[in-house]
Amino acid sequence: MLVPQLTHVPIADRLAMREGPRDSATHMRHAAAIPALGEIEIGGRTSRDGAGESLTVMAWNVERLRHVEAIAATIAGQAPDVVLLTEVDKGMARSGNSHPLSRLADRLGHAFAYGVEFVELGAGNASEQTAAGKAENTEGFHGNAVTSVVPLNRPFLIRLDAAGGWFRPERGQPRIGGRMAIGGQVLLDQRRVTVVSVHLENRTDPAGRADQTRHLLDAIDKYDAQAPVLIGGDFNTLTASHEERHDDPAAWRARIAAEPDRLIEVVRREPLFQLLAERGYSWRDANTLDRPTQRRAAGDPTPIGRIDWFFTRDLVASAPATLPALLPDGSPSAEHDAIVVTVHLE
Repeated sequence: MLVPQLTHVPIADRLAMREGPRDSATHMRHAAAIPALGEIEIGGRTSRDGAGESLTVMAWNVERLRHVEAIAATIAGQAPDVVLLTEVDKGMARSGNSHPLSRLADRLGHAFAYGVEFVELGAGNASEQTAAGKAENTEGFHGNAVTSVVPLNRPFLIRLDAAGGWFRPERGQPRIGGRMAIGGQVLLDQRRVTVVSVHLENRTDPAGRADQTRHLLDAIDKYDAQAPVLIGGDFNTLTASHEERHDDPAAWRARIAAEPDRLIEVVRREPLFQLLAERGYSWRDANTLDRPTQRRAAGDPTPIGRIDWFFTRDLVASAPATLPALLPDGSPSAEHDAIVVTVHLE
């Protein structure tokens, strides 16, 4: 359902969800009762009627969109026609209890479509909980978005995960919802092209990400099987399960040291690439294959890799780039660099 504003979830209801039972059945019951999980918020205003013969697209995991002005400046410097965003807050204490996407769209002269990945029942991860203190979220929305300088037609939302793993107490970050994709269609040289912003799960293994990708591609075909497609976002191609990477960090770093190309040359370790190839999608010309997209603060020893990608079907890709996510002082504006590509029809 398209709405001008997502349906509010009262703070008292969110607190009750957080303090009550935290099992899968309860998660499903809560998720079914939250209208915002099925809504797409539409806002902003387009600046142009059409894209012409080529389309420049940026994809970026903006890590809550806390640093909206710096991120807007990076995007504006590329003047993309479409931006595919992941990890976008609305009414979260950690990002000022504001609507940074609306500010970003106004700054760029874009319209936007925003969907909720999670209704956050707390302040976020451990460091965000510490920073927030007793502050509560006014809305608690966290999700993905598409912004566009040209009209975005037939917006859609695809839910990729209904298991509710993030609701369980052991994860320490109570949330209702699951990974999702959001998209729509723009006109490229008078032909409809489907553009999709996607965020796959990090707390799973490569087979789990392939399952989410299969569900995504099936839904895109059901939406429009004939239109050319560009998918972009955070695919979390981390080549191993969360447990392998985090249960023994020293062992994981040693494994990376023994396989120094592992987190860059990820294709053979993540079956989602084979699945996408079998379904007619390409990636080699749409990405800078030798560059990581994760970014860490200076001194952080965590291994980084290429986890953000573009995939295209029936489009010709050119001029791929990876752009540093930096604030004016040189510190990160997000934990991911931005990626950009230009496409035209075959």
